Amino acid sequence: MERTALITGAGRGIGAVTAQELARRGFRAIVNYRTDTAAAASVVERIEAAGGTARAVRADVRDPGEVDKLVGACPRVDALICNANISPPFAPLAELSWADFAGKITGELAAVFHVTQRVLTLMRKQRGGQIVYVSSISAGLARPGAIAHGTAKAALDSFARHVAAEAGAWGIAVNVVAPGAVRTEGSAAMRTPEVERSLARRSVLGRMVDPEDVAAVIGAVVDGGFGAVTGAHIPVDAGAQLIPG
Repeated sequence: MERTALITGAGRGIGAVTAQELARRGFRAIVNYRTDTAAAASVVERIEAAGGTARAVRADVRDPGEVDKLVGACPRVDALICNANISPPFAPLAELSWADFAGKITGELAAVFHVTQRVLTLMRKQRGGQIVYVSSISAGLARPGAIAHGTAKAALDSFARHVAAEAGAWGIAVNVVAPGAVRTEGSAAMRTPEVERSLARRSVLGRMVDPEDVAAVIGAVVDGGFGAVTGAHIPVDAGAQLIPG
């Protein structure tokens, strides 16, 4: 039986590379996207050109009605990768509006709440499955201007632990992969050569993280020897958290 992986926010960046990685491992990739049809179609084309199977499905995963249609398009879900990102406002608390702060928190949680609920219904019937939430090391760090982003990711990490505790009875494993600074299209505007050099110096391995690094870890978690691992938080940051400051 062909395994199916549903990857939210898979039109670009970490999600797109993860979809390709899971397709390479033999999963049928459901490439979820919200707005950029051409980007999602390109991901599907790359997967099919490499001999894999994929389908693009548009849905805003914050909307329960659209999530119903998204999950309804999946005959089964063996792996759910919650990667859809809600762009945060970067500002100190004194300059941050409640609307912007709350929008990031509620958007982050809505993007995992509805799809997790629906997919768990399928996985319970299947008596198994893997869920991976893509978080950030920002959940455990305090940086000026990142209060909304860090708080939202900390809430996501807590949500994941509770899902892991509830889902284990059905053989469903739930884990968090938490990247550090990743070299993606979304971060391109902020990544000057000096910023990249600075980030590399602040990591043990002396390098930034690429989307392929994150996708490889996700692939190993859902398709490797992680059957007895659930509730784990796996940083993918080239050792950036090991160096103070």
